[in-house]
Amino acid sequence: MVAPQLLSEAARAATSMAISVGKADITPAVGAALGGYGVNRPRTATGTYAPLFARCMVFWDNGFPNVFVTVDVLGFGTRMHQAIRNRVMGLGVGNSDFVLTATHTHNGPSLAEKLDPYISYAMTPEQIAAVESYSDWLVDRIVQLVEETLLATRQPCVLDYQVATQEFSVNREGLPYVERDVPILVARDASGDPLAVLFSYGCHPVAAGSQTLFDPDYPGAAVSAIEGATGAFAQFLLGPAGDQNPSGSLGWALRDRLGQELGDRVTSAVSTPGRLVSGPIRTSYQSVSLPLDVTLTPGNLTLVQNAYATRLANTALPGYCRRHAERMIAQIQSGNIVTSVSLPLQVWRLTGDPDLRIALVGGEVVSGYGVYFRNTYGGSSRLLFAGYANEVPAYIPSDELLRKNSSYAAGIDPDFPGIAGGSMTVYNCIGHFRGKPNVSSPDGVEQILTSALRSMLDAA
Repeated sequence: MVAPQLLSEAARAATSMAISVGKADITPAVGAALGGYGVNRPRTATGTYAPLFARCMVFWDNGFPNVFVTVDVLGFGTRMHQAIRNRVMGLGVGNSDFVLTATHTHNGPSLAEKLDPYISYAMTPEQIAAVESYSDWLVDRIVQLVEETLLATRQPCVLDYQVATQEFSVNREGLPYVERDVPILVARDASGDPLAVLFSYGCHPVAAGSQTLFDPDYPGAAVSAIEGATGAFAQFLLGPAGDQNPSGSLGWALRDRLGQELGDRVTSAVSTPGRLVSGPIRTSYQSVSLPLDVTLTPGNLTLVQNAYATRLANTALPGYCRRHAERMIAQIQSGNIVTSVSLPLQVWRLTGDPDLRIALVGGEVVSGYGVYFRNTYGGSSRLLFAGYANEVPAYIPSDELLRKNSSYAAGIDPDFPGIAGGSMTVYNCIGHFRGKPNVSSPDGVEQILTSALRSMLDAA
């Protein structure tokens, strides 16, 4: 636990803004399972291309800690996220003052909940037990990292913000939205030299493709490039990347090139300070319930079960699709049917001219949400919009995607579009999200999310 004097009045009065940083190597041992791609036999690591890290920045706002943790994993489920959050709050950090994000590398460790180890990777009970053991260790290590960073040396600083651009994202769902903005928040010392850099970009970290070496993908390469060029501590925050992929032929060469390009772009930008921002940092946090498109009448559930039985028997389908069908049939037969998904939303607001809002949305949120919120709140110069924050329960599609006949991000397959398909199979959901096909329909995922997040942003 943090020493009681850590948050004493004397410490709070020491400086108006300061930063402390820390990191921990979280790379599992050779032979551990990798997570990120649906397979019929677990990928096991034969080594490491580059280490995996958990990284922590603490922004000390008049002595009060605002904690930002990024971890080189695919994403956190509810159990792991809540275990970490509750223990960090026990260290004296406010609930809304703590952010946990995943960099979403697809060559990181398999974790206990997301993706489901049996559905996605066909793991045996013994293999699942090993994944759960590592997941428990990771919870402990992240909490320890936060405590270490709270106790680390605080460096007085000023904060500035700017937006650069990058061009290697493409929209894999065929929509016109392409992520280009690279928001950059920098903590500098009295001489103007960067102490820490928090930067963001919206592109799936799959540049390396499916490998048997642990690796943080292009975000890790970018972090290394920035730290090597500036001497500052760096952390990557993934933007709305649910429908954004890197352009180019996947492999180590692409991973290295894109990471270096992004790192060079950030390094060049931070050589000149951006717009000053400062405390007070105002924060808020809540979870919303997003409905699945499931009708619980006996007749409909019989049709749904029959559709999943057809999938289960279809050996031409990917194994994860059939294992998902097996699980959904068992869910229907048990009567314990999950009809919604909980999604965390978080907002930080820094003071400036103008102020800077940071919107942090759970899940694999698609780029259309980023476009909407940036257009509503003054563009990336005034709003940093990020996904993969706190929990990653599923892809978070828009109505635009939910109206398609087939969409991986929306969880819709053409064989049975009324039940879960695509991404919703590996995320262990019985149906895709409910949309709003016409004005008289009940609100769906898009309306619930945008209404809740707008209220938070407006109140910040």
